[in-house]
Amino acid sequence: MELRDIEVFLTLAEELHFGRTGERLHVTQARVSQSIKKLERRFGAALFHRTSRIVQLTEFGQLLRADLVPGYRQIQDAVAGALARGHGLAGLLRVGFSGAWCGLLMAEAAEAFQAEHPDCPVELREVPLHDRFGALRAGQRDLQLTELPGDGPDITSGPVLFSHRRALVVPAGHRFASHESVSLEDLAGEQLIHLAGPPQYFLDHHFPSYTPSGQPIARGPSAMVWEDAMTLVIAGRGLFPASIEAATHHARPGLEFVPFRDAPPVEYGLFWLANGETPKVRAFLKLVLDISSAVDS
Repeated sequence: MELRDIEVFLTLAEELHFGRTGERLHVTQARVSQSIKKLERRFGAALFHRTSRIVQLTEFGQLLRADLVPGYRQIQDAVAGALARGHGLAGLLRVGFSGAWCGLLMAEAAEAFQAEHPDCPVELREVPLHDRFGALRAGQRDLQLTELPGDGPDITSGPVLFSHRRALVVPAGHRFASHESVSLEDLAGEQLIHLAGPPQYFLDHHFPSYTPSGQPIARGPSAMVWEDAMTLVIAGRGLFPASIEAATHHARPGLEFVPFRDAPPVEYGLFWLANGETPKVRAFLKLVLDISSAVDS
């Protein structure tokens, strides 16, 4: 008894239509009929009642179907698993993100990815602000969606998925709190809270020491994580530049998010190791881009 004949029988038992069965299996209607007749000759019993209008399983056919389905599904699962492993689409995929909006996108992609590749579970972890590429370089992450810029020949950067207006987080009583917007020049004489840990190029991009005209911006205390930075802002220890999207996800009493009118946006892009573009990384990247494109459209 050939596996293809079993597949024809089980498909016809679902469709109860020779034409649709042939379309699903990409064979002719005559090939479907030949397979069924072959099985019926072998078993010495009819599998289907056939008329010009209906196709129905016989009692014998119903019993055969009930016996075959569990084993056939086990074979399908085994073949699918072998294909996944053979094509590098099995095993844990470790994904990092920075920012709640990035986490939501990656969680949606992870759910869709696991549905498509059940042998490849996805682990989601937030990327710490003070060490954005440490886990990636240590082999503890396969890819991540985090703030630009990124550096190093060992890191590959993909497309930008989020581009948000930059804002200044200030305490509620600050003179900027009632402004509709602020300028980079307004930072002259102010004190910026900065992050401890990131390389200088990242700090220069997000926490400038001078205004565009060359006026100094005082360096305030440092923070390791977002919550510590917000606590320092509320305490009046300094101001903190961030994405305006943070106002949606991290608003709380004592804080105001004032947009900049002349600062570059805060951008978030995909990153992975230059030598780490495995089949499952490529598959996940494609899925993230597809989901992001669908949302944008």
